[in-house]
Amino acid sequence: MFGVAHGQGRFEGIELTIEPVAGSVYMVQRPGGGGNVGVFVGPEGVLLVDSLFAPLSDKLIAAVGEVSNSEIRFLINTHVHGDHIGGNENLAEMGVLIFAHDNTRFRFLAEKTYIPRNGGIVGRQPPAGGRPVVTFNDGISFHLNGEEVQAFLAPPAHTDGDTFVYFPDSDVLHLGDVFRTTSFPIMDVYNGGTLEGTIAALEQAIAMAGPQTRIIPGHGLSVVGREAVEEFLAMIVDVRGRVLAMILEGKKLDEIMAARPTANYDAKWGQEAGWTADDFVPIVYYQLGGSGRLGDR
Repeated sequence: MFGVAHGQGRFEGIELTIEPVAGSVYMVQRPGGGGNVGVFVGPEGVLLVDSLFAPLSDKLIAAVGEVSNSEIRFLINTHVHGDHIGGNENLAEMGVLIFAHDNTRFRFLAEKTYIPRNGGIVGRQPPAGGRPVVTFNDGISFHLNGEEVQAFLAPPAHTDGDTFVYFPDSDVLHLGDVFRTTSFPIMDVYNGGTLEGTIAALEQAIAMAGPQTRIIPGHGLSVVGREAVEEFLAMIVDVRGRVLAMILEGKKLDEIMAARPTANYDAKWGQEAGWTADDFVPIVYYQLGGSGRLGDR
């Protein structure tokens, strides 16, 4: 549909899969489980949560078509990163109406984008045609297919526009990149992310989730339950405590890195290229008030 003009490159040959989550909700993902898309289906139309990268739009639409013949009508962006908003412009060209938090649209308007990986990567401004058309402050509800969909602002965690999307009737919660099962948390300080907000947002998600709630991670290979979020939160709190204790002892960043405060967790969350303990621990250090650069004494 959109053709090569929208780019192929590293996305050539990538196939998307769609799997049922619960009730009227499905999840679309690419290999590696990044940028997981929530899909809410029914006779009145389809609502998407995030849009992957632009070159995958045709495949995203085809994946949705495997489970629904209804029109894709609405798209909610959980935050501003390219693997979640890249397909916006293509979907907007189809008439899909895009929603996001006020802060997320504000990030769309910046002349350059900033990504925290590898010490900070500068990218181009997202296309004007993919900007959210409708924004909200605290939250917004959709009444569609005989159900209610609730989108609302989380504390500033991954970014300052993080949006959680809850499907009460299906009992499904999409947490965007605040929650990930494949790496340590990314607090994108370039886009308003914070350590304390990450903890607060995960606490909010756990409080909302019941024992049967199915949770879609922004990055992850499968849908999980509340216990996985609790484990993720406990890891972050433990690392925070370890780093804070060493800061209070007067240790600088290089000493804290050498002490490996994430050692108990590296095997599970520290194996993703581009975001390991070497990326996570310095952010924790600076967020807790540590001073000095790596190598300072």
